[in-house]
Amino acid sequence: MKSEDTPFEGGPMDGRVLPVLLGPTGRPPKTYRIPVPDAAGGPPTVLVYRLVPRGHSRMGIQKGWKYEYDPEGKIGGLKWPWSKPDRPNDRPNDRLNDGPNDGPADTEG
Repeated sequence: MKSEDTPFEGGPMDGRVLPVLLGPTGRPPKTYRIPVPDAAGGPPTVLVYRLVPRGHSRMGIQKGWKYEYDPEGKIGGLKWPWSKPDRPNDRPNDRLNDGPNDGPADTEG
């Protein structure tokens, strides 16, 4: 497979250049995940980097790709109408004081 030296910006990998395998279209993957083992033997921390254009030339041609650190590390993807919400706060029925007796969040205990 073909690889390309790709720079990383931000986070613990700032300033490093790693060879990243290219896909069938010649483009690196959209996200790059790096598992970092925990010193105490717990679950590893995963660093997430997102693919962004490196820059453009004067003619508007893209110069290449680079990875930028994503501190939240959310796994992106498509949001389908039938998908479940990411967090409980995304559900409209769980909001406080949205109306009289609208749900379990409005009851006093």
